[in-house]
Amino acid sequence: MAFQFADLFESAVDVAPERLALVCGPARRTYAELDRRANRAAHALAALGIGPGDHVGIHGWNCVEWVEAMLGLHKIRAVPVNVNYRYVEDELAYLFDNADLRAVVVQRRFAPRVGAVRDRLALLEHVVVIEDGSGEPLEGLGHHHDFEALLADVPDARDFPVRSPDDVHIIYTGGTTGMPKGVMWRHEDLFFALAGGIDAYTNEKVRDPGELARRIADGAGPMVFATAAPLMHGAGQVGTLRALVSGDTMVLLERFDPEALWRTVAAERAQTVMVTGDAMARPLAEELVRLRDELDLSSLLVLSSTAAIFSPAIKEQLMELLPSLIIVDSVGATETGMNGIKVAERGEPHPGGPARVHASADTIVVDDALAPVAPGSGVIGRIARTGNVPLGYYKDPARSAQTFIVHDGRRYAIAGDYARVEADGQITLLGRGSIVINTGGEKVFPEEVEGVLKAHPDVFDVLVVGVPDDRWGERVTAVVAPRPGAAPTLEALAGHCRARLAAYKAPKQLVVVPEIVRAPSGKPDYPWAKRTAQAAAAGC
Repeated sequence: MAFQFADLFESAVDVAPERLALVCGPARRTYAELDRRANRAAHALAALGIGPGDHVGIHGWNCVEWVEAMLGLHKIRAVPVNVNYRYVEDELAYLFDNADLRAVVVQRRFAPRVGAVRDRLALLEHVVVIEDGSGEPLEGLGHHHDFEALLADVPDARDFPVRSPDDVHIIYTGGTTGMPKGVMWRHEDLFFALAGGIDAYTNEKVRDPGELARRIADGAGPMVFATAAPLMHGAGQVGTLRALVSGDTMVLLERFDPEALWRTVAAERAQTVMVTGDAMARPLAEELVRLRDELDLSSLLVLSSTAAIFSPAIKEQLMELLPSLIIVDSVGATETGMNGIKVAERGEPHPGGPARVHASADTIVVDDALAPVAPGSGVIGRIARTGNVPLGYYKDPARSAQTFIVHDGRRYAIAGDYARVEADGQITLLGRGSIVINTGGEKVFPEEVEGVLKAHPDVFDVLVVGVPDDRWGERVTAVVAPRPGAAPTLEALAGHCRARLAAYKAPKQLVVVPEIVRAPSGKPDYPWAKRTAQAAAAGC
């Protein structure tokens, strides 16, 4: 047995086979049922010629088949690759080619997009279709397979060869800018960096691969988690894997819907809700105002956010609506794993601005010479993680060398997020360096300004970008989606910022839009915001 996700999952199955493992809509799987289905998926894919190290895409909304395919691939030591369901034809063609996909498991609703690029994908040998009732045509796919038909023709025996902690799981991430990149994780590293191998609160490590199963046997769990994070995003995949290797129950929503999520929490008696920052938390808070007297949410203990900014004002609103709720804000990146965690406290000052977290194990802030930044020095450095870090970006040695750096015999993952270390050792997060605005010789971190603006009563959502300016070099511009009925002004928002931040960080231009464009994971689309701001400036 190794720190390999199929091994860890099978250990949980053996200890608690009748526990409920997975829920998505009407579909429900116990641990034993999920294991048998994943075994069938593994045998079916192996019968198509898929083996250790082969890359297979999974393309669809959240569904139990997504998880069954992922676990099946882990069982035969193949590599699952997440496919962004928002991608259109050219983007899909790029990803399939870049990832060297030999096969794809795709929901029928997305089959026409795959069919449209099928003849451009020389390496793609097999298309497996998950029937979803959409009725979408299957033209262009060529010879293809039905997921259920494949599973019906193979055994459900667990008769697989020995696996390795060195087996690879690839997570494609688009980040906030640029083309998607495939982050290559060894299973063992991914387990310790993101999937529960290190306790986020105590920084204690799991000692051996059998420890989680022993905890289950000793009576741990099951906790019930509910998430609307998409499985095609790292947060959705890792959160689900973490639950399944720990003997817990994961409840998935097909797609994010605030009302449906609250109703699911009540119906399934979920104890933890997992979101990805403001893009999910804010509409959840707004919907909770309407539903809290209707639903029994007494089971809910924790709301946990990861992978995207979570504003203090929204945390306070949720804690006012659910006084017993504990809110946990964890930060990190696909390239680094967990970097820090913070439990929100009621009544603490929350003027907005950057988040402050307790550093996780193996996380430091380094200066340009890769020396650790001294606490309380005020020096702005970059967040770095050592220990369990990815192998690199798939087929991109140049970018890998920039992000995964060896220094004095130690390997660092440095994704480009800037931070300060405070006198008490906490880390203040400032934002991604690639989107920093240079205005009048000063650096402005957009996420810092966004956090302040989100505390203004007229602002529902906002992104901050820089646009070219003859005087300042770049002009700080706020792209704002207002609350219903609100009409925010530049004067009001700039004044709000100047009361909480240095004056040069306040927006000098305001662009009002109906909605902020974000990825399904909640990550901001800064290129869209920049184009929108530049178009508005050109029209002035």
